[in-house]
Amino acid sequence: MNKILIVDASASDGRIMAGLLIRAGYNPVVTDCIEAGKVEAAKLPPGAVIVTAMRLSDGTAKEFINWLKTEGYKFPVIAIVDNLNTDAVDVMRGGGAVDVVQRLAIDKQLIETVEKYAKPEHVVLTLGNQLLPRKSEVWQKIEEKITAIAATNANAIIFGECGSGKEQVAHQIYLNSSREQKPITIVDAGGAALVGRHNPENERSEIYNRIEGYFHKSAGGTIIIKNVHLLTFEKQSVLLHILETEHPDVRVICTAEPELLKMVTEKTFRPNLFFILRQSD
Repeated sequence: MNKILIVDASASDGRIMAGLLIRAGYNPVVTDCIEAGKVEAAKLPPGAVIVTAMRLSDGTAKEFINWLKTEGYKFPVIAIVDNLNTDAVDVMRGGGAVDVVQRLAIDKQLIETVEKYAKPEHVVLTLGNQLLPRKSEVWQKIEEKITAIAATNANAIIFGECGSGKEQVAHQIYLNSSREQKPITIVDAGGAALVGRHNPENERSEIYNRIEGYFHKSAGGTIIIKNVHLLTFEKQSVLLHILETEHPDVRVICTAEPELLKMVTEKTFRPNLFFILRQSD
């Protein structure tokens, strides 16, 4: 049952849309302003659709859509327009809406329009050409593995030598997963991105603050950690602590060179972290 977020200052139209959607088998949530819409958007599961009025008490559809983009949400947005010509051009050309519904024709257009963009909640998309598919049996097995892993919410580690396309495979898993509409964050374990500012209020290390911040930013979505074998022991400990104690709703896909397996054996990479990150084989 797809969730549909309605953001409309008109209480009567909100009730009408909710009723239509319920009868069509959807699960609507109605809010009357952008700020409330932001709260509900953060809770939306994959496959959801957003329906918003052009003008609201605290802003416009454009402003709401821009916020969604900034936060990394990819839910399709349908705008309710009063003037089909002027409003529709405005919100679709520069505003980022995927479609429009005329307010006077909500009862005739809403369900048909929502059906165009509502995806099954656990959809697995077909592979595109981003990875330059080959005809070899080895490549076919890789494609099958990508599809199989994408269909789950399991963490995964992609092994391969430098330059073998590990990150592209990791990204393809994200694109083919049910989390594709939620934010993705890509972090290089050996780069400066994991060095943050110390927050004296919570007495945590700057590394803890930065890593935890990436999980908050990617809530409901995916983090790709490139070159996970380059994590220092301290960063490994922080990552393990967050995964074991905070249980964030974030899927972690890592890339690593084969030397990671030796590091696990030699205990220079924490075995318990390795097994959490490699839920999928």
